This record gives sequence, C-alpha cells and structure tokens, in this order.
Amino acid sequence: MTTPRHTNLAGRMGAWSARHRRIAVLGWLGFVIAAVLVGQAAHMKMLTGADSGTGESAKAQRIIDSTGRPSQAQESVLVQSRQHAVAEPAFRSVITNVVDAVRAQPHVHSVQSPFDEGRHGVVSRDGHSALVQFQLDGTSQQTMTRIKAPLAAVADVQKRNPSFRIEEFGDASFAKAADESAGKDFHRAEILSIPVTVIILLVAFGAFVAAVLPVILALTAIIAAFGLVMLTSHVFPIDQSAFSVMLLIGLAVGVDYSLFYIRREREERAAGRSTDAALRAAAATSGRSVMISGLTVMVAVAGMFLAGTGDFRGIAVGTILVVGTTVIGSLTVLPALLSKIGDRIEKGRLPLKRRSSPGESRFWNAVVTPVMRRPVIAATAATAVLGVLALPATKLHTVQPGVDDYPKSMPILSTYQHIQQAFPGGPQPADVTVQADDVTTAQFAHDVARFRTAALATGQAHDPITVVPMNKHVAVISVPLAGSGHDDTSVTALRSLRSRVIPQTLAHAPGVHAVAVGGDTAAAYDYNQTLRSHIVLVFAFVLGLAFLLLLVTFRSIVIALKAIVLNLLSVAAAYGFLVAVFQWGWGERVLGFHSTHGITAWIPLFLFVVLFGLSMDYHVFILSRIREAVDKGMTTEQAVSHGIRSTAGVVTSAAIVMVVVFSIFGSLAQVSMKQIGVGLAVAVLLDATIVRAILLPASMKLLGEWNWWLPRRLHWLPRIPAHEGATHEPIPTPAAA
Repeated sequence: MTTPRHTNLAGRMGAWSARHRRIAVLGWLGFVIAAVLVGQAAHMKMLTGADSGTGESAKAQRIIDSTGRPSQAQESVLVQSRQHAVAEPAFRSVITNVVDAVRAQPHVHSVQSPFDEGRHGVVSRDGHSALVQFQLDGTSQQTMTRIKAPLAAVADVQKRNPSFRIEEFGDASFAKAADESAGKDFHRAEILSIPVTVIILLVAFGAFVAAVLPVILALTAIIAAFGLVMLTSHVFPIDQSAFSVMLLIGLAVGVDYSLFYIRREREERAAGRSTDAALRAAAATSGRSVMISGLTVMVAVAGMFLAGTGDFRGIAVGTILVVGTTVIGSLTVLPALLSKIGDRIEKGRLPLKRRSSPGESRFWNAVVTPVMRRPVIAATAATAVLGVLALPATKLHTVQPGVDDYPKSMPILSTYQHIQQAFPGGPQPADVTVQADDVTTAQFAHDVARFRTAALATGQAHDPITVVPMNKHVAVISVPLAGSGHDDTSVTALRSLRSRVIPQTLAHAPGVHAVAVGGDTAAAYDYNQTLRSHIVLVFAFVLGLAFLLLLVTFRSIVIALKAIVLNLLSVAAAYGFLVAVFQWGWGERVLGFHSTHGITAWIPLFLFVVLFGLSMDYHVFILSRIREAVDKGMTTEQAVSHGIRSTAGVVTSAAIVMVVVFSIFGSLAQVSMKQIGVGLAVAVLLDATIVRAILLPASMKLLGEWNWWLPRRLHWLPRIPAHEGATHEPIPTPAAA
C-alpha cells in the first residue's frame, strides 16, 4: 500500500520509518556512532581569548599573538607575616625559598622577587606583605595542568614556614580551581537530571517503557550532537559551557517532543484506532508540531550569531545541533520504535498507577472552564500577575562576571581577598599592550616611566606597575586598577586609563605604533559593551523570524503577534524574578542564594533567546491542536476549550520535567549558572500555567474568529491542515521486524 498523497512532511517521515523500521533504527544508531567517531577524530577546538574577545581588549590579544610567543598566565605568590617585616632576614629567607621553588618548575619564567631592582609596589604599605610574581607558558587549557607543579612547590614552602602566610593566586590557579568547582557541580547536576526525568515520566505515563523511551531518544540525540559540535568547533570554537547548555536544552526538548508524540499515539489508540492508524495520526499532527517547534527554537537560538561574541556563536551552533538531531530522531526513529513496540509501551506499569485516560484533564478542565466563562477577568488577572512579576526588570542592572560568580567557600578566593587587602587591584591588573619600533631602548623606558607617573596620579591605579617585553617590538605593562577588578570602581579606572592616561603619554610617544588595554577587567567591559550594542539586532532577528514562521504555519497575523506578546510577557516576568532574587538580595535572605547585586552581563540576552525558543514548544503544540479542531469544523471557542483541555496533561508533564531539570542546574554553586537555572525554571513554570492555561484561552475567546485573520494579500500562503493524514489509509506494517 502507498503513503497517502496529501500527508504532510512529518506524516510522510513517520510513514516511511514505520514501513522501514529496521533501517530507521539502525540508521539512527549508525548516525550517532558516526557522529561520535567523527567528533573524536576531529578533536575539539577550544575557544581562546582571541576568539571570545571583543573591542580593544581583543586588539591587545591580537598584538600579543602576533609575537609568536606562547600564551602566558600571570601568577602572584603572597608572602605575609604579622611578626616579621619584609626587610627582616627571616622574611627575606622565605622570599628566597619561594623564588627558588617556583623558578625550578617547568614552563615557569620571568620570576620576579620584591627585592629586584625597579620593582615598585610589590611590598605592602605596612611592610608586612610582599609579592613574588611569575608567568606560566601555555594555552588556558595547558596552564590549568601546568600550574599544579608551582602550586605544590608553594604549598611545600608554606608547610616549612608555618608562621608565614604563603598563598598563590593568578590566571591559571584561579582557572584550575574554578574549573574543578564547576566540574563537580555540573557532574552532579548531569547525574541527577537523568533519573529525576525518568521518575517524572514514570509518574506521567505510569509505565516504565513509556518513561524510558523519551530519555533514551534525548540522550542519543545529545551524544550525536556532542560529536558534531566537536567537528563544527573548527569553524565556531566552543568552551565547556556549551556542552552544559546542550545537555540542558537537549534533555528538555528531547523529552518534550517524545511526550507530544507518544501521548498523541496513546490517545488515538485509546479512542479505538488501530496501532497503525494511531501512529499515522500522531506522525501527521504531533510530528508536525515537533517539526515546527524545533524550527522555532533553532531560529530563536540563531539570534546568538548576531550577539557579536565568539562564545555565543559556539553556544548557538551547539544548541542548534542538539535541537536539530532531536527533531530528526523524533520524526524517524521514534515512530519506528513505536511501530515495533505497539501496545507493549504500557509494559512495566506502576502497581498503584491506573491506566491513564485519554483526552481532557479533570484538573485543567476545572481551571479552563471559569477562564472561558469570564475571559475578561481571567485575562486581566493573568496580565496583572505577570506585570507585577516583571516590574523589577525595569531596574535590571548587569554586572561583569568575575570572582563574585563563584562560591566564597573556594579556598583560592580567600587568597584573592588577602591580596586585595594588601595590594588593592593586584590580582587582576589591566594589561597595556604596546607595539613600538623597539621596546628595549632607554627612550621607551622613559615613556613608560611617564605613563606610570600619570597613571598613579589619577588615584585609580596602584603599584606594582611592571613591564614584560614580549619581543623587541611588543611589551605588556601590567597596571593594577582600583576596585575589585569587575566593579564600577575598576571600570571607571579602566576608562580613565584608556581616555586620559594613554592619550597623554604612550599614544604619542615616539616610535609607538599601537596601544591597547587588555586584561580581565578590560575584556569583561568590552564584552558587555558589545552585547549592549548588539541586543536590539538580536531581538529584531528573533522576533521577526519567529513571526514569519508562525504566520506561515498558522496562516494568521493575530496568532503570530499574540504568540510573540505572550512569550515576551513570560520572559519579562522571569527577568523581574531574577532581579528581585539576585540583584535585590531577596534570594539571599529567603533561599540562601549568594547575591551579586546585579545580573551577569550575558545572561539577559541568553535567557531571552533560549526562553523564547522553548516557550514556543507549548504554544505551537497547543495551537496546532486548536487549529486541528477548527479544521474539523469546531467553532473557535469550542476548539480553544478542547485544545487547552486535551493538551494540558502533556504540557504539564513536559513543563514539570523542564522545571525540575532547570532547578537542578539552579542549585549549582556558580552564580551565573544559578541565575540561568532559576530564570529558565521560573519562565517555563509561568509559561505552562498562567500564560498557556489562562491568558492564551482567555485572549482567544475574546478575539473569536479574529484569531484567524489573514489579509487578502497573504491568502497565497499554503494551507496545511494540522490534521492531515488522520483520515487516510493506515501505514502498512512490514512483514519482518
């Protein structure tokens, strides 16, 4: 028998997979294995400072890279004593021990003692603290491994001199500690999220096979995407955070799409259809919703390409790949497996769980009935709640990511505070990169001295200001800034350095060709400025393409505009909640969350893109069911009531999975990840309840037939009924499994 001629693409894919289920299943497994093997063979290209940097700090990094010298991490060893002053022999002896111990380690160079000639400011004002500074060769990944030897050497000196405080802090040592802390957290979250998801699905379906199948599909899609992103990293470099985002999004959409598909197939079977007819209906309806939802998520995430930063481009590619592979798996291997399993999907039922009844949920029926009866009151109340939640977003303040992003319990942050107290601005200085004819001449040394005097005169820079020649033509001047390195004080100092000090000194020095300020403070500031300048472009792109996609899908300008407005409401409410919890400190007082008095700079844009895509999942799924009912002859009011009631159960189950998984990531110690997890969880919760169960049906009831308004000039858009394929002949069952 042949496939129905008028079945939509999703229906045709489901039909083919059911007829060729062995090919579909083996093909999917082969694709996953091939993606992993190709990824391993290609290796992963990590995001570097040059790739992720923007603005002047990126220019500084390019100048350094042009020297051909390997990347270098700056490290400082604090030597401190309450009893002994720096000038005393006992203190000098400890300094000598530290210098000798560090200098003996591989990849260490440019070790500088506080007693070296020309070393200004490496002794504290009270005379009881001093810094030994050195550099470590290697990329950021290499230095995290290479720093182990110097750290061990410093710890050994500390052990032999218990009356002194001897601690190390720097680029590599902090990166190593942060990576280990984040790694433990992510591993715990990843391990917890999978069994928790299975438990939720087990409660939702009441059967073990039905609960495990969505998780298996999601995990195989994530594994395939991991392999593919290692290949694409050679064009769009990534860092480890991309894999965490891929796991988070992949598990959420993978479970969602499988839920939509399996629930619809089970409903059709419970309504009396044959196994093949039920699968055909699910493929042509829920399968189509999955395809549209996936495209909408990928379109939204593609907006990250316009953010102007390398890390967003890497995350965008990873997210698009994981959503794309999940959609492909949902439309191919899932119908093949359902065709093979049939009613055995109900195997392993919970002893106390009754077989779920198809159709409308009693709970949501009790919610939707008064909403449809009094839509004006319901819409007004729902909008008011979301508006109140969104109000704090008007005071949203972004902060630069820095050491405050990590838990204060990390031992290395104690070292950072000790250095800050003794040497303000010391651990994270600005790096003034200078390109000149010759940085080894007396004239250049004189120009640097003028620069140092001008910088210190502002009161916004501190000693030790040190110079490290990279080669004959490039030198890096390290300038400790006032403040913590990422607060407003440090940003003001950075601006002063760029706009006043350098133009008056080095910029016009003879033989100097280029001056650019880099370092952590400069990189974070430039990154934030880039995001601010690109945010309008990202919003316009995401909203514009989402509107066009929904317009073509539902042939209605009203539906497309309303979907965008409702999604923006839930995003704004999530922003407001984050501001209240993290910026205003409510979460610190009530939930014990560490308050940073601001939202990490890149999170608002990231949340908008991801939330807008994810919230479309529910919207498309519900609207597809409503459109299907309208195409079958129901009035808009009847279709809305039926669509909300019949989808409420699966939307609730999918939302619970998302909220729980995101909440697990919200429990991480890193503040930025906590903000992401909490923001996503709150937005999805609001979206699946207030927006979809109250505001959507109320607004559709009020608009009536205007919901489907389309100007005459757009009537050429193709009409694709949501229920295509539901009345055609059944998909033929293959003779062999």
